Amino acid sequence: MPSLTLKPTHKAVTAYYDSLAQFAKLGVKHETAVRSAFQELLEHCARQFDWKLVPEYRIRRKGQADASADGALLDNYGLNHGLWEAKDSADDLAKEIKHKFSIGYPRQNILFWQPDRAVLYQNGELHFEADLGVADNLVKVLTLFLEFAPPAIAEWEKAVEEFKDKVPQIGASLKTLIEKERQTSKKFIAAFEDFCSLCRGSLNPNISIEAVEEMIIQHILTERIFRKIFDVADFMQRNVIALEIEKVIGALNSRSFSRDDFSKSLEHFYGAIENAAATITDFHEKQNFLNTVYERFFQGFCVKVADTHGIVYTPQPLVNFMVASVEKILTAEFGKTLADKDVHILDPFTGTGNFIVNLMRHIPKSALPHKYAHELHCNEIMLLPYYVASMNIEHAYYEATGKYESFEGICLVDTFQTAESDQNEFGFFNEKNSERVSRQKKAPIRVVIANPPYNAGQADENDNNKNRKYPALDRRVSVTYGEASKATLLRKLSDPYVKAIRHASDRIGESGIVCFVNNNSFVTEKTFDGMRKELGKDFDLIYVLDLGGNVRKNPKLSGTTHNVFGIQVGVSINLFVRKPKAKQ
Repeated sequence: MPSLTLKPTHKAVTAYYDSLAQFAKLGVKHETAVRSAFQELLEHCARQFDWKLVPEYRIRRKGQADASADGALLDNYGLNHGLWEAKDSADDLAKEIKHKFSIGYPRQNILFWQPDRAVLYQNGELHFEADLGVADNLVKVLTLFLEFAPPAIAEWEKAVEEFKDKVPQIGASLKTLIEKERQTSKKFIAAFEDFCSLCRGSLNPNISIEAVEEMIIQHILTERIFRKIFDVADFMQRNVIALEIEKVIGALNSRSFSRDDFSKSLEHFYGAIENAAATITDFHEKQNFLNTVYERFFQGFCVKVADTHGIVYTPQPLVNFMVASVEKILTAEFGKTLADKDVHILDPFTGTGNFIVNLMRHIPKSALPHKYAHELHCNEIMLLPYYVASMNIEHAYYEATGKYESFEGICLVDTFQTAESDQNEFGFFNEKNSERVSRQKKAPIRVVIANPPYNAGQADENDNNKNRKYPALDRRVSVTYGEASKATLLRKLSDPYVKAIRHASDRIGESGIVCFVNNNSFVTEKTFDGMRKELGKDFDLIYVLDLGGNVRKNPKLSGTTHNVFGIQVGVSINLFVRKPKAKQ
């Protein structure tokens, strides 16, 4: 556990007192102003731990509206290390503390602050209080506050250190076991081949054996996490894709692999994950925690897969803005709302389902059951995000309606492949998933909203990681964007995000909206002159919100601080609107 380096003479401390003195000189006493001085100091201290101070942190309260603390210290997994609540000097701090606890504020590690006093509660009890007119007291209370480790989080941090090397080793041992069984067990060979055929049919006809093995390993490693953390014991039994993988694992389990024995070997690690997740009360924050655990521990088996698909999860503020923008344009240009019948919506690259969940929040409860059952559609090609998206969407529906209903609108499928004419001979994974894909293909999609993949290719042509070809879709790009271009180098037109815009433009038919956040290179680069020309023909209104952030073109920028995704290429939010012919 790191320790806080802070002394009364440090610049951050003297700046804090100077700021309070300036407020006092100006006669400014209200909380919103004076708390900014302490917030800056707390942010300075949090950076030493690689934590983020999140202002206006939501506190979930069972059966009541959410409360809001002035700040929370979150680590990179999204785990909460402490809450901060500010008051001004006119408040009766003891009375305010009593009130906050009476309405459900947690007492594990919470610091109450006002300019001249601080009170720290830890493990449910008053731990320290101090006169902040003395700088030594300020340093002491901050040290106690930041160095406190809630037991579950301390256990998790210890487990992270112990298992960061062990988990890849365990994954490698599972891979060795699978490869052995593929040589010696007729039952497993048959089950594995059946599963490979399904993957080739619906995900990628060129998918490698290694990629299929990775899917099985990921499922084995994460099944318990889904079951325990999200309290969905039957998820793997009712999810149409998980059922197929369970058949393979059943064949593995029957001969030389015991899932129970395997789970015992990782008991401490899984227990630490579960206990840490139990400190989180919000379902979606639990999912953020799981996403980070997945990226840091389990994605090691599919880094190349993640690379070819250009996975970058969309920050929530962008999702909020995009959904609100679509709703605004639907009303202004079409006289419709997201809730109206026959407004079918598709997220073709759903990731963990954030767009669909956000859309559901914009739909009145009275209209949601029909929309959920018939008019919300999404696709995901990677297994773990598909699982998370399924649970995310289903839980959001449960929260809104009080009823649990399986989400039939999600498909494990390559969206681009659905546009290829030869797909029917393969099917889409299994009968149930195929039915969903077929239903989606027949749906009159009016809104396409997503964060499409951005990766243009790979560095090594010899690996098993090549971006696949889509003859029909590639031809559409070529005969439209390519033929309209005066540029000689058109390689960038093969970028997946360009394919995504072409596919969505065709998918909405005679009228509709495409809303994407993607690489902004198409806005100004010469290669895309034909694309710009065709988009001008294809749509009646185009809105481009250029967010900049092209680190490659401007070395002075930093992907971490100047790019909304923390990546190297620039980004824009784009809305393409096609009106019915009568209203053009």
